[in-house]
Amino acid sequence: MTLDDLRVFVAVCQSGSLSAVARELSCTQSAVSQHVKRLERETGARLLERHPRGVVPTPAGRVLQAAAADGIAGLDLALRRVEELVRGEVGSVRVMTGATTVRHFMSEAVVAFRRRSPNVSLEFQTESSSRRCFAALAAGSIDLAWLTIGAPVRGIEQRPVVELPWVLAVRAEDPLAGLAEVEAAELADIRHIRLPENSSSRAHLDAAFAELGVHVSSEPSVADWDTAILLTELGLGHAIVPALPDHHAVGEGGPLRFVPIPDLPRLPVGWAVRRWDTLSPLARTFADTVSVSCTERP
Repeated sequence: MTLDDLRVFVAVCQSGSLSAVARELSCTQSAVSQHVKRLERETGARLLERHPRGVVPTPAGRVLQAAAADGIAGLDLALRRVEELVRGEVGSVRVMTGATTVRHFMSEAVVAFRRRSPNVSLEFQTESSSRRCFAALAAGSIDLAWLTIGAPVRGIEQRPVVELPWVLAVRAEDPLAGLAEVEAAELADIRHIRLPENSSSRAHLDAAFAELGVHVSSEPSVADWDTAILLTELGLGHAIVPALPDHHAVGEGGPLRFVPIPDLPRLPVGWAVRRWDTLSPLARTFADTVSVSCTERP
């Protein structure tokens, strides 16, 4: 049993496909299969079940996957921290975010962090699904994920940074634009542009409307919050979106207004990591820089 065997096995469990892992590793599917077979011989257990649409770990496979993922992630982190100790403040911080995160939440923090640590690479990956963010954290392929804070997830620590109120984005000439606020019940009479499918923010919004007993007609969903706002600006509908840090500037004298919806519970957003106490010093510094930047805004 080798470290490569375990890495390949964890990758197969996460992707559900031998061929996908083979393409990622630039090797043959047979070579990937040999790694799994070697583990099965040494453990004496069947680790994967074949299905028409791929493979899934057996109960024994899930036990090995969880232990291997933890061990590999811990080893990778240790190697990166050793590199930081040897080379000084040189390395990388790997962040997974939604498509609009860097622009709305991190721009000032990125500038500040780069000034402080010019030799550190900031690597951003875009992902709108919290579930896939959690999988990447568990696999150790990223250090931090900025996402909507939700229910507890085994093996993941979530830390809220800010709570965003909900607003209705409307064009300035819309009758609703002159309101100081709008009640959730009043939204039942309009069609709104839906937030990204399978996103946590959309799930929060749908759950809030269900709790209030309000049914809102909707258009097809869009890729991200910014696209919903853009379509509103183009006159293609209304958008119910979280109040992003720079909304107030956009609404002043521009084509859009953002009307508060106080009936809807605020949306908590922030960081998710595997474990805060094992986070590299560079990653922790970047996370703290973003948190301070967000909380100090008016």
